[in-house]
Amino acid sequence: MSNENDMVTVTLRVHRFTPRAERENRRSSNPFARKSSPFGDSGARRRTRGKQWTQDYTLRVRPEDTVLDCLLTVKRTIDPTLAFRYSCGHGMCGSDAVAINGTPTLLCTSPVSAWVRQGGVDGEAAGDDPAGDSAADDANDGFRRTGDTLFNLPVSHAPKPAANAEPGVIELSPLPGFPVQRDLIADIDPMLDQIRKLKPYLQAKGELKTTPDGKVNVFEYLQSPAELAKYEMLTNCIACGVCEGSCPVFAGGDAFIGPAALIAASRFVNDSRDGKALERMDQIDTADGVAACQSVRACGRQCPRGIDVGEEMWQIIAKVRER
Repeated sequence: MSNENDMVTVTLRVHRFTPRAERENRRSSNPFARKSSPFGDSGARRRTRGKQWTQDYTLRVRPEDTVLDCLLTVKRTIDPTLAFRYSCGHGMCGSDAVAINGTPTLLCTSPVSAWVRQGGVDGEAAGDDPAGDSAADDANDGFRRTGDTLFNLPVSHAPKPAANAEPGVIELSPLPGFPVQRDLIADIDPMLDQIRKLKPYLQAKGELKTTPDGKVNVFEYLQSPAELAKYEMLTNCIACGVCEGSCPVFAGGDAFIGPAALIAASRFVNDSRDGKALERMDQIDTADGVAACQSVRACGRQCPRGIDVGEEMWQIIAKVRER
């Protein structure tokens, strides 16, 4: 239990939205509605009509509380109409992805101290630390260290709020690039549909490992540690949509399959057991596929699972061009 001296005052500035269902129904029943791209699905990402407003909620919380903790407090004690999505609460399911201070990330892995200007907590503006990214920052940024030791991949860090940001305020909005269903809930079905189109499951070659004399010694698809390492990190993807919300091409509404789907494809292209690598690369070698990637690398900055999405995009694009 924390005493009152440990508590801080934080204001959650939530961009709220209530859709107008009757207008959506009219649009969906229109036989002349604009057809969307098979990958970019730009038609589905057009702005949904409805009531939009900004609402502030002021709370007394601990600096180590997550933004999800704050929203749950609001939901239970202040405003039960506030809508947001979460499931596990531990950075494993990816269902609570939103934009915090304009940056796509997960609510449950975002401590208040990392996202609010420190002037609202301890009297010092964020970024005033002359040491920059200190060891203390690394130890307390609230992000899980999934695989970075083994694969030496960069792990996302919550960006320090600007010094001119309003003290004590955390701004929350839905995940960019997706249609909004209500308040902080974005419809990520377009992303999941794109992943499904690429058949994200193993299509084995049917070739079993054999002994040196040519006999099958086990009825399994064995791999060496080196073969596993080529795609193991990619299996950590939880399809949260953070990479797509960070991508200026996808979130900008252009026709683009998106980094999440390309990561799903790369996971099986790099799997030595899969026999459909060429077919998979053919599927993404389109104007809406790898050709639409602008190589900005913004997609990997906030991955909650430590995947260097930008580097993986480079790798899959190179494989497509070299095949």
